[in-house]
Amino acid sequence: MKATREAVRAYLIDRLALNGRVAGSAGDVVRRLEAVQLDPVATVERNQHLVLGARLPGYQPADLEALLASGQVFEYLANAMCVMPMDDYPLFEPVRRHYRSLLQPALDRLGPIVPHVLDRLEREGPLPARAFETEQRVAGYWDREATSKATSHALNVLLDAGVTMVTRRNGAERHFDLPERVVPPTLRQSLDDADDQRFDKYLRALRIVDASDPRLGWMHIPGERGTVPIAVRRLALERRVASGQLEPLEIEGVKRTYYMLTDERLDVGAGGSAVRFLPPLDNLLWSRQRLRDLFDFDYTWEVYTPAHRRRFGHYTMPILKGDRLIGRIDPRMDRRSGTLIVNLLHLEKGVRRSKALDTAIEAFARRLGAREVRSASA
Repeated sequence: MKATREAVRAYLIDRLALNGRVAGSAGDVVRRLEAVQLDPVATVERNQHLVLGARLPGYQPADLEALLASGQVFEYLANAMCVMPMDDYPLFEPVRRHYRSLLQPALDRLGPIVPHVLDRLEREGPLPARAFETEQRVAGYWDREATSKATSHALNVLLDAGVTMVTRRNGAERHFDLPERVVPPTLRQSLDDADDQRFDKYLRALRIVDASDPRLGWMHIPGERGTVPIAVRRLALERRVASGQLEPLEIEGVKRTYYMLTDERLDVGAGGSAVRFLPPLDNLLWSRQRLRDLFDFDYTWEVYTPAHRRRFGHYTMPILKGDRLIGRIDPRMDRRSGTLIVNLLHLEKGVRRSKALDTAIEAFARRLGAREVRSASA
């Protein structure tokens, strides 16, 4: 199929619920997006809440927390750690088995800590990490030295292994429980085609895909953690083209070949010109290569870049207007004073600052609970 970049952009904006046509609840948006990536960084607000807030007028973090507490969604590894509809729980059982095998040595090194944690969860029900006391310290996932509580690290490893799951969140605090008390029995059954169904879910989540994504299909490869070799990716796409599920997409002005589902069409029409601020892990931004090819937008999240090497700021958010990425904003929420501080506002070449943009920034601040907006240079 041949297509213009404009048509493909409009299609993506529509399917990823960024054109203002979405109606319904937070659960409806999660189902439409297939997965929403979780992240604890709260410079402005946590990623998952910014994703849903960019699409759903009136959204509040309590909306997603209520879905988790009621068992309508679950958290697990897809495009990194994501929140997904509970009905998709069986699709990830092969991934959970993979990680149970991969992480068994880490669990063995924790010794009696693991059965202690599981015993308390079984006896007491959902517990946060702070409910476990121990003086033992280990090197956790993000530690260079042994500074993490052994019980907290055990909870994280058991979560990745699918032995425990997050059942409630209070802000940044997670409460852990055992799957058998949370997941309905019908969803704990194995599926023979779970790998294929999960790949289908990935395709619906990304919509326009290519072989450059190291997490293609959310597959699991023996010995690998979250990455898929390029040869495996190419073969997986070729097989789905041969079966008629995927169609190669030749995009005007783009050298790379992309693919889309054959039962989808690009003629979705214009999506308006509303201004939206996208968090660094928004679904539209999952493929940085796709951003460059389709939007002429080169984006790097600089939160892990040393301060002296940053170009645009610690928490730079791309600015979407209609089907164009027109610039970047680096905001910070000062919760003590109720102020949204704009550290940087950078617009792409040929884009002028407008009243519509200023109004959108003010509306964004109000949604976050800010009483005022202030420039860092003021």
